[in-house]
Amino acid sequence: MSQRIGMFGRRLAVLAGLLVAIGGQACLAQDAAPAQKPVIRVAVEGAYPPFNFIDANNELQGFEVDLLKSLCDAMNATCELVPHAWDGIIKGLVTHEYDAVMSSLEITERRQKRIAFSDPYYRIPAVFIGSKETAPGEVTPAAMAGKRIGTIERTDHETYLRTFYKDSEIVLFAKAEEANLDLLVGRIDAVFADELLLSKFLESREGACCHIIGDAPAEPAYKREAYGIGLCKEDESLRDQFNRAIAQVKADGTYDRISAKYFSFDIK
Repeated sequence: MSQRIGMFGRRLAVLAGLLVAIGGQACLAQDAAPAQKPVIRVAVEGAYPPFNFIDANNELQGFEVDLLKSLCDAMNATCELVPHAWDGIIKGLVTHEYDAVMSSLEITERRQKRIAFSDPYYRIPAVFIGSKETAPGEVTPAAMAGKRIGTIERTDHETYLRTFYKDSEIVLFAKAEEANLDLLVGRIDAVFADELLLSKFLESREGACCHIIGDAPAEPAYKREAYGIGLCKEDESLRDQFNRAIAQVKADGTYDRISAKYFSFDIK
């Protein structure tokens, strides 16, 4: 009898050992399971081509969409795009409808009072365009003295010209198209505005009349508009992640490959 009890006890011990071993393997398998990627919800307007737009398949596309995907890869995160109308897009961020806004949000002092921003991920340079009869060259205040320069009213470009180009005649327009038309017919000598707007005109049939005569000079420097990812002020960790990802895609060439699909000039 005692011998049978002893055998039974040994079997129990073996069984217990097997259960422990199986349990240990299960724990190891569980530990080895890949951690789920964090999900980041990002609002995009989808109505500002080529930066962001909705294609024929009703999907978000554009420079910012492609760049966001590369940033999320760099962060090893899953990004969920949230289409949102421009009106109220910052309010939606503040009320935590999503985690970030990447929709050509200019970094301004007024906005910085409500939300935080990542480092800039694009800037738009400013240029002077003129008739093809005008050779490219100096566009400093001295070189443009006595010239009639058109620009869009109530913009940074107007402020810059009024501050530094005091010996030029500054002609204001409500829209870039109006300034370009006056340049086309010779009423003004040049137009000063952001390169994105003016490049569209230069690529058109009417724009064959004109070309870039110079970038905004290094001195006096023109402060280019900067655009960043909008974030909640308290979300410092996510801001740091985006900043590291922006630096990474610029350093490894990913940024340049993406921007070349949409722009013929440098927007970094």
